[in-house]
Amino acid sequence: MEYVDGFLIAVPKKKLTAYKKMAKLGSKVWREHGALDYRECVADDVSWGKRTSFPRAVKRKPNETVIFSYITYKSRAHRDAVNKKCMKDKRFANMDPKKMPFDMKRMIFGGFKTIVD
Repeated sequence: MEYVDGFLIAVPKKKLTAYKKMAKLGSKVWREHGALDYRECVADDVSWGKRTSFPRAVKRKPNETVIFSYITYKSRAHRDAVNKKCMKDKRFANMDPKKMPFDMKRMIFGGFKTIVD
């Protein structure tokens, strides 16, 4: 069964274009290094829940939107190999974590085994 890395972040609406540009590069790099699928999705129907919700999870501010993204791999071992190549890719060499178009401290991420396909 496939393996999935999932990500949840809040992006300032005024930085959405910059984020999209960065995401397009990410998609290209991950796919070139073997990822099966790469998706970046912007919130369309997410409400502020009473106890839990996507906006609450990332502490979304009024001027932000929520991005849910995921990358699919053949297996965890495949994910580890692809990520290793991506982290060494020269196209990421000049990316400064302090200049990302979102607050990395509020990013939620993790790897998941597929249980139903």
